Amino acid sequence: MANVLDLRRRIRSVKNTRQITKAMKMVAAAKLRRAQERAIASRPYSAMLASVILSLKRRIEIIDPETGEVRHPLLRTRPEKRILVVVISGDKGFAGAFNANLVRTTANFLRHNEDKEIDLEVIGRRGTNLARRRFPSAKFIENAEEKTRPQRHRTARIEITGEYPDLLQKLTFEHARALGQEVVTRYAHEETDAVYIVYNEFKSVIQQRVVVERILPIIELGKHEIAEAEELPEAELARAGRIALEAGISVLPGEAEADIQQREDEERKFGTAEVDYIYEQPARQIFDDVLPRFITSQLYHAMLESVAAENAARMTAMDAATNNATEMIDRLTLTMNRVRQAAITKEIIEIVSGAAAI
Repeated sequence: MANVLDLRRRIRSVKNTRQITKAMKMVAAAKLRRAQERAIASRPYSAMLASVILSLKRRIEIIDPETGEVRHPLLRTRPEKRILVVVISGDKGFAGAFNANLVRTTANFLRHNEDKEIDLEVIGRRGTNLARRRFPSAKFIENAEEKTRPQRHRTARIEITGEYPDLLQKLTFEHARALGQEVVTRYAHEETDAVYIVYNEFKSVIQQRVVVERILPIIELGKHEIAEAEELPEAELARAGRIALEAGISVLPGEAEADIQQREDEERKFGTAEVDYIYEQPARQIFDDVLPRFITSQLYHAMLESVAAENAARMTAMDAATNNATEMIDRLTLTMNRVRQAAITKEIIEIVSGAAAI
């Protein structure tokens, strides 16, 4: 059994660890508050943008009367032989099962599409490091003479076509726009037949799940096309909600249900109203310009939700680590007291025995 000195050293070490985990919990709570505000603030913009596109769609000819094909390339559907998967992971560890759940959902989706060629665009340091170990990077052949896109030389069924390890650290819409333009261009040039994003959907602290959502082709505006979803344990979400309330963070979606319903009704009314709006540019031109921006807004919103979910997971994990450290300190203190008491009792017995022998 360890002596009193060893137990004191271990207690001091665990106390130092508890101070670190408690500080990390407070930092994660502060970041969660800001990330949640950004995610909630971006929702009306995305919803209203979908209503504007729906309104424009009703005022232009989507299908070419001569060929019978959809005019805009982002609305065209084709058999999914090559798909692009955008995986939004975390940047740091100490977030519990956040990255593990995301990796498991991605692996299940890849396993369900074994007959397709898959390109990966990985966002976040954790996902990037894991993807590098499992899949090769895509090889492109630059064409210096002609101003065309680089030619693809595929060597494996699943390849990494893009890595963004530091994108989420200082996330801005401009960063998401660059990725959105690349995704739209590749779909318009028929380099891929569908685009999916894997991320942690964050409605509130107590409403989260890992989803695989298809964003291209656009089938129905304003509707999330969820291909796969993995619900998080209710006990974990309830724990996160309790910790958030203790830290002064709202666990509501940001608006009351009545306010959300009223806003959605107004947005839907704008998109379906039989009103002849006057546009400065032709409706066709606005539609072509706004539709790619809608894809970018979906990517940006998914990144914001993923950042909020990661901070919520880290806050919960650090709270659990702090509680475990406290319990360990109590157990070690109890053991130390027993060892010290046993040592004192032994010394008393030795003194009494020595006195009796004299």
